[in-house]
Amino acid sequence: MENLSSNAKMSRQVLLLNQSYEPMQICNMRRAIILLFLDKADPVEQFDEEIHSVSHSIRMPAVIRLFTFIKLPRNNIVLTRKNILKRDSLVCQYCGTKSLPLTVDHIMPKVRGGIDSWENLTTACVNCNNKKGNRTPREAKMKLLSKPRVPNRITFIQRFVKTPVKEWRPYLFMD
Repeated sequence: MENLSSNAKMSRQVLLLNQSYEPMQICNMRRAIILLFLDKADPVEQFDEEIHSVSHSIRMPAVIRLFTFIKLPRNNIVLTRKNILKRDSLVCQYCGTKSLPLTVDHIMPKVRGGIDSWENLTTACVNCNNKKGNRTPREAKMKLLSKPRVPNRITFIQRFVKTPVKEWRPYLFMD
């Protein structure tokens, strides 16, 4: 069992589930404990460590579940450069290289009416982005390794988790 300092314990992350056990997000320990004390959530999985206050001692939650169902929008993942890179696992979608720096490329170039959308943006290395220029992949004789899609919440959380916590694995379908 690890002996963590108070600050290290509070900086741990907790998987937050909806009432239906659907993964919603990853929150910090402080927020998880507040939700537990306000009787808004219940611990589902716990770490071996305890956290102490003057009058209470509880096992640290690893996974908590809300008591009430929160209706979430179908896709509430914000379209940002960082999220595009994360969705594409930091891999150029034209040549497959993992070399940095990577850019975000418009499949249908903006100057030709392309828009900023999950389906029109992809990760590209600098060489491929320069080679493609203001052309479509077909015109540049380049093929995408995968079709860009709107990421779902579970896939996005899986990619956000660098080192999966073993207690989270069943809820994120990582087994």
